[in-house]
Amino acid sequence: MSVQKHDSYWLDSTNLSPHEPLTENIKTEVAVVGGGITGITAAYLLAKEGKKVILLEADRLFHGTTGFTTAKITSQHGLFYDELIQHVGEEKARIYYQTNEKAKKFIESIVNEHNIDCDFEKKDAVLYAVSKKSNEKLEKEIKAYEKLGIPHEVVHELPYNVKIERALHMKDQAQFHPLHYLSFLVDEFLKLGGKLFEHTVVVDVLTNTTGDQPKTLETRDGHTITCEHLLSCSHFPFYDRENLFFSRLHAERSYIVAAKGKDVPGMYINVDSPSRSVRSVKIKGETHLLLGGEGHKTGQGKSTIEHFQALEAFGRDVFGSEEFPFEWSTQDLYTLDKIPYIGVLTGNITNSYVATGYRKWGMTSGTAAGLILRDYVLGHETEEMDLYQPDRFIADPSVKQLLKHNSDVAGHFLAGKITPSEKKLEDVQVGEGIHVVYDGLKSGAYRDDDGKLHIVDTTCKHMGCEVAWNSGELTWDCPCHGSRYNFDGTVIEGPAKEPLDKLY
Repeated sequence: MSVQKHDSYWLDSTNLSPHEPLTENIKTEVAVVGGGITGITAAYLLAKEGKKVILLEADRLFHGTTGFTTAKITSQHGLFYDELIQHVGEEKARIYYQTNEKAKKFIESIVNEHNIDCDFEKKDAVLYAVSKKSNEKLEKEIKAYEKLGIPHEVVHELPYNVKIERALHMKDQAQFHPLHYLSFLVDEFLKLGGKLFEHTVVVDVLTNTTGDQPKTLETRDGHTITCEHLLSCSHFPFYDRENLFFSRLHAERSYIVAAKGKDVPGMYINVDSPSRSVRSVKIKGETHLLLGGEGHKTGQGKSTIEHFQALEAFGRDVFGSEEFPFEWSTQDLYTLDKIPYIGVLTGNITNSYVATGYRKWGMTSGTAAGLILRDYVLGHETEEMDLYQPDRFIADPSVKQLLKHNSDVAGHFLAGKITPSEKKLEDVQVGEGIHVVYDGLKSGAYRDDDGKLHIVDTTCKHMGCEVAWNSGELTWDCPCHGSRYNFDGTVIEGPAKEPLDKLY
């Protein structure tokens, strides 16, 4: 059966009340930029502390990475703890685990205290190895769990038809409906006196101040927000002058299909390639599976439609699924050492903080970031602040990854400039986007369902790379730094702030 909804189930099953954009200049104690799980959690926590808080979202709430998650609440972030010990030592690796466990327990406590109807369920998180080579890596991860005292269990089979070498259970993890949970936090934030503005794009900080003087943010529409504390919780940091995040972050996309099928007792992800993630969910009272994976760098790789098709094939082969009512994709950012950047945004702007780089584990990482950012604003010092500080530089692996990432960027920049456009406008079919030459300029053309052509300059507004067509979502995606644009050139994801030039 063909896919019925090219959309996130979480968004489809959540009633969202619209909020007005900012239409005047305004003052506050705390300005939070970004309405995902980090920004909402931080705004809620600070409002509870009696702070005057404004939450600013560029689009609508939940329409970024948070609304397109697999919604696993877990400290098991793939095959990671052995690597973490090698790079930062056992003490900091243990702090990483404890920070995410604290976030998980925070979510659970909020759900239980307020009896939130968000399908919260305790489940083990399971890493499994299919090949002998990946099993060797899993063996090292098991030893890392033992060193760190992480509760776990090792088994040798799965409750579904995939033959494995071994599986590692992290005990007492959870899953939920993220938007039903976050909707409660938003409602509470507003009851506490918080203010929320959607469709409000913050583009710059107008004043770099010293001491405790207020700072002024500017929106794309020319309005200003004067605040004492600034929290940058947008997907890509909107302010990137000193930290050069574009050179220290890379964007990856991954894919999810909802498949009608039987319940599974845990939340599963393999350590082999291609990646496969499995968890259950109820859709209109019937059990479905969320099948995820197929990750790749944004703007690179094969046709995105093929990724959805591969996940559907996995659902048919392993679970006998024939109905796939939802499919969606998501994008997240990776830091050089895979540890999120959470802490001081820049020393040039006092009381400014940032959180980004969750590498697809945003439910716990984003919640942890909200808790850490609250502590920064309140002047508390905690042991996790040193681990997550954005200005850190761990020689191994940061040097290697910095060179690899920026070499990849240079390669795609050059390839995009020298690859000729061989197609003509008359070649563009309905629903298709291709590179063409228009008025002597390399351009991107898309023909919509009504036969109308939309032609844009395919030069990314961030740093000039050539964007690539994403056939699965009808977008233009930048292979260099992950900016994404709608077929008509409007910005979907940063770091780009301005739309592609519209030629026709």
